[in-house]
Amino acid sequence: MDLVADKNKAPRFNIFRPISERSSTVMSKNRSKNTTAELLLRRELWCRGYRYRIHVNNMIGKPDIVFKKKQVAIFIDGDFWHGRNWEERKAKLQRGSNSKYWIDKIQYNMKRDINVTKELENKGWKVIRLWETDILKDVEKNVIKIINVLK
Repeated sequence: MDLVADKNKAPRFNIFRPISERSSTVMSKNRSKNTTAELLLRRELWCRGYRYRIHVNNMIGKPDIVFKKKQVAIFIDGDFWHGRNWEERKAKLQRGSNSKYWIDKIQYNMKRDINVTKELENKGWKVIRLWETDILKDVEKNVIKIINVLK
């Protein structure tokens, strides 16, 4: 197995193949930018007159939305990739295919998220992390949360 042993590096596996063509197609459709939740949140902020930068590549973690003058970085975390309800999800993953890879991958992502948040906060930034499904369920609540931090 070509799983990376170093916990500071993202797990990889080069010897595995997708469990099915369908699963490969589903996974390839996952977006890291411009997700439905991200577009919905950005549209609401824009309509209220808030201007921001998106996907700032020269910032650690490449935040989804950045208010540079206010030093606020917003990350919209997907439930699967960032480990929402981790114990429950981990139990499900243990029963599935390539479980070691997926568990290592998501645990790495969660650790990276914590480190990115700490590093930005140490540099004076306010970091807001929102769950994708929370935005989809109630965008208004999340917009108000951001506006309160901006004020």
